[in-house]
Amino acid sequence: MTEKLKTAKALPPAIAVDAEQAPITAMLSSRLMVVANLLKRGAILRYKRLAGLSSVEFGLVASLGRRPPMSVVRLAEAVGMDKGQISRALAELVARKLVAKAINPRDNRETLVSLTKAGLAAHDAIVAGAQERNRRLLEQLDPQDLEVLLGHIDRLTATAAEMLADEKELG
Repeated sequence: MTEKLKTAKALPPAIAVDAEQAPITAMLSSRLMVVANLLKRGAILRYKRLAGLSSVEFGLVASLGRRPPMSVVRLAEAVGMDKGQISRALAELVARKLVAKAINPRDNRETLVSLTKAGLAAHDAIVAGAQERNRRLLEQLDPQDLEVLLGHIDRLTATAAEMLADEKELG
């Protein structure tokens, strides 16, 4: 047992019972994944309703945003997906005239993608929807609680990144 676990505060009784019955689901990481998955599922439904976009498509439209055109490789890196998956979704977005493709004038082997006027309208709907969802989620917190929560999230994110790096090293 690590020193941190030995010196950690005792869990509240309800959480301790949950931890005994289903230890994985009582863990912080599991609880955070539940929140993230609920938010993601709600977002997918909203963006399908508002802009007719699948989860992959709305991720691409959101990432392209109001930026200059970007390469498919760079877009794949930005959304953390493989180029093949991105290419299929981009083909659908091009067919629906939400994304335009062009050859990079500096390197004709590279294709650049950007949002069309209709794509920008879909992007703006996504942003407005995200802002509304964010407002609704956070309206129950006072400014001090929000500041504390964001500080905790930043520290947890940094630790999670370290844990990922450790796992990658172990191979």
